[in-house]
Amino acid sequence: MRYRTRTPRRAATLAAAAALATGLLAGCAEDSDEPGGSSGGGDGGGGKGKTTLTVGVFGAFGMQEAGLYDEYEKLNPDIDIKQNSVQRNENYWPALLTHLSSGSGLSDVQAVEVGNIAELTGTHSAKLVDLGRTAGVDKGAYLGWKWQQGTTKDGRTVGLGTDIGPTGICYRKDLFEKAGLPTDREEVGRLWAGDWNKYLEAGKRYKEKGPKGTSFVDGATGVMAAVHASGKEKFYDADGELVYKDSAGVREGWELGARFAKEGLTAKLQQFQPSWDQAFANGSFATVTCPPWMLGYIKDKAGDKGEDRWDVAAAPRPGNWGGSFLTVPEAGGNKEEAAKLVAWLTAPKQQAKLFDERASFPSAEAAYDLPEVKDAKNPFFGDTPVGKIFAEAAEGVPVQPIGPKDGIISQYLADTGMLGVDQKGTSPDKAWDKAMKTIDNALDQ
Repeated sequence: MRYRTRTPRRAATLAAAAALATGLLAGCAEDSDEPGGSSGGGDGGGGKGKTTLTVGVFGAFGMQEAGLYDEYEKLNPDIDIKQNSVQRNENYWPALLTHLSSGSGLSDVQAVEVGNIAELTGTHSAKLVDLGRTAGVDKGAYLGWKWQQGTTKDGRTVGLGTDIGPTGICYRKDLFEKAGLPTDREEVGRLWAGDWNKYLEAGKRYKEKGPKGTSFVDGATGVMAAVHASGKEKFYDADGELVYKDSAGVREGWELGARFAKEGLTAKLQQFQPSWDQAFANGSFATVTCPPWMLGYIKDKAGDKGEDRWDVAAAPRPGNWGGSFLTVPEAGGNKEEAAKLVAWLTAPKQQAKLFDERASFPSAEAAYDLPEVKDAKNPFFGDTPVGKIFAEAAEGVPVQPIGPKDGIISQYLADTGMLGVDQKGTSPDKAWDKAMKTIDNALDQ
């Protein structure tokens, strides 16, 4: 497996979801300020007798870079594919909504971030093709919870999943050894198996004997977000009602993050900020929640000094951090061909290749037995069997209701709330009240 270093595309929405990765997206070729492009029939500018299919994406989506478009064009000589990329999802998504409403300016295929999929299925599904009816699409090949995210309440599947972000815990073997903790990934996973409170207890043990100047975890906001992602319910219930004030899962994440801060187990860092990046290079903290795409990021920031010092263990409870979908607008002029392309791009074989080339973990469960996934190892992490580890995590991710305002709620819980507890010593109760007021005001607008 190549595991090339890359900037995490999906983190743009999740930054809004826990101060995670806003502004880190790398643009592709054909960058523009709009999410779509001309969606005409005929040769579409692709040459005599050919149909041009346009694909609208945000950031470095990976399909073009992995050679999937070239491969599809060879298999289908009458098709040309042109990608239109907007660098940041925060610009891409509002423009896509505008174009869906007007029925113009759309690409034949439009990508959608997981943080936006609930709004799409709940409000705009009538403007999208039901891809579940497309020839070659096998519902049984996909993880059930991922398929469900792209499906409306009345059973129309308007988004086919490209990738997911099942989480593990990345940890520094050398720092664990100095702290008297086990370093074997199986033993490390058993330290906190099934219980985030055990993760806290491991942090206390680390604090007692760990190297001076280091902390057990990067920051309290990351802990909170990881707990939230691993529960059965977060900000919305199964009926789509907002429950963020009363959700047991939200409270669990808040209280655990606050305890990490109070116990002095965090490096007080905000993720995807320069100080966080530098801490990887300095070896300032021992653990961080990580999905597959994070491994390349760690390699980039830790540098040569970090090689074979990091490993990956199972998280106390697996969650999902990231992932996207492909959709086909009804207003497109090449709907049938576009749906065929989406079915092919999201099929298990292509998802396995995308993982091999770009570290985007497949949302198609059927890909997990393919050698590109099953046998995948990461040399920077000491040949960790990442395919096996993240496949097991993916199968344990809970089916969690997501809603249209997940990103806003996560952002303010982190930025207005937990960050103050971690960095300024604000009392958890006071920070909670401030976060709730900020969220209420934002949702009223």
